[in-house]
Amino acid sequence: MGVSVAGTHHHQDRSLQNRALWIALALNAGYTVVEILGGVAFNSLALLADAAHMLSDVGGLGIALYAQRLMLRPASARHTYGWQRGEVVGALANGATLIAVVGWIGYEGIKRLMDPEPVVGAGLLMVAAAGLVINLVSARVLAGARGGSLNLRGAFIHMAADAAASVAAIVAAVSVLVWQAAWVDSVASFAIALLILWATWGLLRDTVHVLMEGAPKGMDVRAVESALSTQAGVSSVHHVHLWNLASDVPALSAHVVLGDGASLHAAQIQGDRLKTMLRERFGIEHATLELECHDCEEERLETR
Repeated sequence: MGVSVAGTHHHQDRSLQNRALWIALALNAGYTVVEILGGVAFNSLALLADAAHMLSDVGGLGIALYAQRLMLRPASARHTYGWQRGEVVGALANGATLIAVVGWIGYEGIKRLMDPEPVVGAGLLMVAAAGLVINLVSARVLAGARGGSLNLRGAFIHMAADAAASVAAIVAAVSVLVWQAAWVDSVASFAIALLILWATWGLLRDTVHVLMEGAPKGMDVRAVESALSTQAGVSSVHHVHLWNLASDVPALSAHVVLGDGASLHAAQIQGDRLKTMLRERFGIEHATLELECHDCEEERLETR
């Protein structure tokens, strides 16, 4: 049996995503060390908050890479669909680390507002500016490879939030240099925390939606059902279920009632045609169709 076009496409996507994750991981791991040293040396909570977020990025990127590896594992008797949900679990783990980071930043920010400490503005500005460049490059690399993957989306949110955090740290540095307003450093850390929280909420919402086997985002179940029911030789369609295996791998099961007199051979050919239509029109690679000669509900009523 040959490899499907959709399967080849997904394999190419995974390779591109792995490469993007490794690039982002290398950039962020190196710069996290620089930012921690800068935050301690210049006594900046904004820098330390950003460094903590970047440290969570490194962990998050590691989780994302491991989740990508899980997705490549073959199906087995115990995991008949393989490990494709590993990508969604990776996104969920990333969301949890982001929530923990928000809690830490908020706690430290309140402490600093109650007991302000001097901040070295020039040092903060240099480190934050360099961090912005690293964040933007990482975000750009991940944006080009993420497609519909929640796993890559989680990694991208980490990078995009870090870029905004660097901007907030730059604002804090300028405030310290121009107006000696050290309190802006703490306020900037709160802005970073709120930004992370907002982005994480959307990620967790969509991740839970996949884990609860909700319909794939952007896919109209009624449109899919209509496409099936209007095919030649199809009398009706019922019990249509759509869900995601991974966040970008939709699956479907449905009962399809064929016209009267269809032989077993003809029914199999019709089923193959319907699966091809679903793959080409909707990108549904995994489709299970129960072919019937009449509605199963009718049979249930007749036996009563």
